[in-house]
Amino acid sequence: MDQPLPNAAARPALPRTVWVLGVVSLLMDLSSEIYHALLPAFLTITLGLPVAAMGALDGFAEATASMAKLVSGRLSDRNQRRKPWILLGYGMAALSKPLFPIATTALPVLGARFVDRLGKGIRGAPRDAMIADETPPELRGRAFGLRQSMDTVGAFLAPLAAIGLMILFRNDIRAVFWVAVIPAFLSFGFAWVMLRERGDHAPIKAKIKWGGFRDLDPAVKRLIGVGFLFGMARFSESFLILKGIDAGISASWSPIVLALFNLAYLLLAYPAGILSDRMSPKGLLLVGIGLLVAADLVLAKGVSLWTVGLGVILWGAHMAFTQGIFSRMIADAAPEAQRATSFGAFFFVSGIAALLSSLGAGLIWDRSGASATFTAGAVLAAVAGAMLVLLPRSDRSAT
Repeated sequence: MDQPLPNAAARPALPRTVWVLGVVSLLMDLSSEIYHALLPAFLTITLGLPVAAMGALDGFAEATASMAKLVSGRLSDRNQRRKPWILLGYGMAALSKPLFPIATTALPVLGARFVDRLGKGIRGAPRDAMIADETPPELRGRAFGLRQSMDTVGAFLAPLAAIGLMILFRNDIRAVFWVAVIPAFLSFGFAWVMLRERGDHAPIKAKIKWGGFRDLDPAVKRLIGVGFLFGMARFSESFLILKGIDAGISASWSPIVLALFNLAYLLLAYPAGILSDRMSPKGLLLVGIGLLVAADLVLAKGVSLWTVGLGVILWGAHMAFTQGIFSRMIADAAPEAQRATSFGAFFFVSGIAALLSSLGAGLIWDRSGASATFTAGAVLAAVAGAMLVLLPRSDRSAT
């Protein structure tokens, strides 16, 4: 396949599928992030739960999603179908949303988050595999960056919508949760109607086995190792909201922290994806890990709104230089027949790390405070960066 030409107008266009999945992600994130923006205050203030409980809830939810990614990725590769799993995942997420406003204790919230994250997990690996299937290798960074950017548009608008709706409904969180149901169902409907799947895939006749990790490409395994350490360093963004509240932001205005985080993420995700098509993805991933170290150190020391704001911006920037880049590197390293399985394995291990990270962050926060929490994150991120540096240069995804 020809290399992309310097003239941007002569470059091949991104596939329609990438744009459709981008719109679907935008709508679902608009819904999900309204809940995410208000849940820390809802759990710790309205329901009176400790921070450790919030960390456990976030970690458990993400681990659930990761387990589902492993299974759906393997099944998607077995029958070489992507759309049914994507629709199932978005459908479950949409159906979970009405459970939040009717919750009166932590247990129903846990159930709603479980169903929501299970849906996220089911759709995740097949969705990324579909993007990799239908995008030329020289455009993969751009494709993953665009999907991530459109996803983040929804995540950026959501906290702003949450603030506006809280004002409109006079701080009635449950009323805001009911409104957030609407874009979730629009997301599922758009995917059902607009998403098209290639029909030239032949089913792979292979038994589903949990020993499949042994069969993964060595380059994928090494990236999974880096992803685990990175996941241990990157705990839930809920802790950013709590840091903002500690710095003096009211509970009603606390979603502004997520808006600032997602603005930085949104502005940089697509440019980072374009850069990964033109230079070393490994180098860009190192930049992202370095940004996380810097964000953690600023948040560990910061007590004013300005320093917290800087730390949140750096946190968003690190996401732009890591999430799509990891996906690009996995897509490059994985054989086509194992593409969704490789994504699923990577997300599964990263999710287990996220569970441990959020649990640990909550315990450290309750016992030693915010500074110790973010300092621990900086140390783990630095270790992940060191492991990435040691990856062999022969890895296709790392060169």
